[in-house]
Amino acid sequence: QVQLAESGGGLVQVGGSLRLACAASGRTFSSDPLGWFRQAPEKEREFVAGVSWVGSRTCGADSVKGRFTISRDNAKNTVHLQMNSLKPEDTAVYYCAAGRPYTGTSLSPHDYDNWGQGTQVTVSS
Repeated sequence: QVQLAESGGGLVQVGGSLRLACAASGRTFSSDPLGWFRQAPEKEREFVAGVSWVGSRTCGADSVKGRFTISRDNAKNTVHLQMNSLKPEDTAVYYCAAGRPYTGTSLSPHDYDNWGQGTQVTVSS
């Protein structure tokens, strides 16, 4: 099983940027699809972006397209989420997740077996 740990969250003003990182340990995740999800208070967990084990990117909600970019570095066992032009509605706890090896990138959190503890992102207006 792979353990995931997010970092890079914090408080940022509207229009600012943050770069979230997720480091894996326990085993390599080079064969796993990886995803970033977010969950705001009293809302369901939402798919933000994903990257397949072959490197194909999938973007989630229309609201983040063109602003958020996911990237993976298999050599360092890390995945990043670059977030630009942040808005107050981006405020949430952000989670990284790893799916089952050699499967496609899913938008459903139920298809991910391994999760980090989450990192808080707060965008102030």
